[in-house]
Amino acid sequence: MEVAFGGTSRVISICFALLVIYVAGIALFDEGILRGGAVGIGAVIVLLSNPLALRNRIAAPAVRILLWGVDLLLLVGFLVCIRLFLSVYEDLWDGVRIFAPHEIAIAAFGVLVILELTRRTVGPVLAIICLIALGYAMLGPNLPWIFRHSGAGIDELIGAIWYSFDGVFGLPTDIVSRIVLIFIVFGAVLEATGASAVLIRVAVWATWRVRGGSAHAAIVASALFGTISGSTVANVVGTGVFTIPMIKRQGFPNSFAGAVEAAASSGGQFTPPVMAAVVFLMSELIGVPYLTICAAAALAAFFYYVSLFATVYAEAVRRGIEPLPIEERPELTRNDLIKSAGFIVPIIVLVVVLFAGRSAAMAGFIGLLSALAAGFLVNPELRRSPGRLVGMLSEAGLRCGQIMMAVAAIGIVIAVVNTTGVGIRFASMILEIGEGSAWLALLVTALACLVLGMGLPTLPAYLIIVLVMGPAITRLGVDELLVHLFVLYYGVLSNITPPVAIAAYAAAPIAEANPMATGFQAIRIAAVGFIIPFVLVYNPALSLVVDFEWGAFLWIMVRLPVAIWLIATGTTGYESGRLGVPERLARTAAGFLVLAPAMPIEVAALAAGLGLIVQHRVRHRRTLKTAAAVAADRS
Repeated sequence: MEVAFGGTSRVISICFALLVIYVAGIALFDEGILRGGAVGIGAVIVLLSNPLALRNRIAAPAVRILLWGVDLLLLVGFLVCIRLFLSVYEDLWDGVRIFAPHEIAIAAFGVLVILELTRRTVGPVLAIICLIALGYAMLGPNLPWIFRHSGAGIDELIGAIWYSFDGVFGLPTDIVSRIVLIFIVFGAVLEATGASAVLIRVAVWATWRVRGGSAHAAIVASALFGTISGSTVANVVGTGVFTIPMIKRQGFPNSFAGAVEAAASSGGQFTPPVMAAVVFLMSELIGVPYLTICAAAALAAFFYYVSLFATVYAEAVRRGIEPLPIEERPELTRNDLIKSAGFIVPIIVLVVVLFAGRSAAMAGFIGLLSALAAGFLVNPELRRSPGRLVGMLSEAGLRCGQIMMAVAAIGIVIAVVNTTGVGIRFASMILEIGEGSAWLALLVTALACLVLGMGLPTLPAYLIIVLVMGPAITRLGVDELLVHLFVLYYGVLSNITPPVAIAAYAAAPIAEANPMATGFQAIRIAAVGFIIPFVLVYNPALSLVVDFEWGAFLWIMVRLPVAIWLIATGTTGYESGRLGVPERLARTAAGFLVLAPAMPIEVAALAAGLGLIVQHRVRHRRTLKTAAAVAADRS
């Protein structure tokens, strides 16, 4: 049974990946068939690849046989549920169909299967959120305060979830199946063509001159690879096995090495041009062109990585870590440059196709073909073993199936939100807070985003957060594009926020470190990253596309680098040399106040911060001269 399930899963995964490619670049499917088919195939792949019996290998034989039977029941039953949806979806456009009790029962079974498969795919967090949402919908009249609503009967609720285009088969499922999945396959192709290894070599070569160079190399490599990877955890594991040992060898503690990789891999999820495929979903949801979103996200992502560089540099000074020794400095060969084309060329092709005005799906299709062509041209190992592409397709299909289950689960939450109106109630509460303090309202929203995103991959985290929190920020008067970037940032940063911190938990075993210690180190390293969404909201000129004014743009471009340096050195306690406690506190406070949305405070804090930096540099030079003079006298 195990062999049959595993083999069938791989075959269907390969077929699903090929189907995704076909839909993106060759032919369109009927909308209802595409939505239902994507969810159905995804469920089959997840069931076959992750059966209960394999998760309980130590169970008694009779129990394992029972578990195989349960999975077969779920498989057949869910296919019946999908078949029922496909048979009635054309009637759903009219919105007048009344469903019989057995149709409601079948749909309810389908919802339960989605919850179970979501649990197997992304863990219990999203499944629990869905259960809470279902309970909230049914217990509405008994709830207190703004959470009270008229309630929803089981028929109404299941109908909204399964038999409407606001639920499981709603807009997110449509966008993901048409557009996002091709970029999941695209990322898998780049991995299979060997792009990650050469990226790390190039990153090491580019950063060896800087103190703490191996950690900086991890930041660069993870940023590049992370933007095409739809999962922070996958990025941590994919690049961390190379970068984390390098960081440790240079003298950084284990937990710090894992934290650097976790923070850098997380940042790749909001780094253009691909942004882990979220950019294409965002473009469809808010009707803003892809290139506009990339422009809006570019500088914020750049400064996030500048903050990581600054913190790593200060930590290297603190630990006396110098640049890599000459004997360890890598040589970038002509072969490395050629192999790097396997990553660079597909990205350039992708952007050029989008600039030409073609659809995102077509851009992903052409980018994928260019990745295959470039991979075969520059990677002799791929030419010798083209069969590895079959494994790539299998892995890509599995990832696509897992994403579809998460998106289908989010459809349950969407249906509950639309049925109960909880989103409007929550937005009203945030608006009331905002009348007293917009900053406080944004802070509450940011904390809620961190909680809602914990334990979820980037795409599901973004969807569920923007669903619940998006309307609240929009009603504060924030531009819709900045709203979506705000919630995306905090959804991604939840990956390094304890107690869940899934990126830190993925990096910790590789670094041989404590996961919680790694998570708290990651928060310290990415401290400025938690501020940048606020900077973007209060300084929209940083986005280049929202309320752009040259004066405001130049002013934030002057202040933000200074703030990053002050906070990085203040929290670490080192710049050119050690900083005393009063100076650390003064630097950290000045760094935050430089970004305060009040001109007098900004100017005063900037002057004070620059004064602290200059004073420290002068004092440090005097100390070095004195030490040199003493050494000369002794000699």
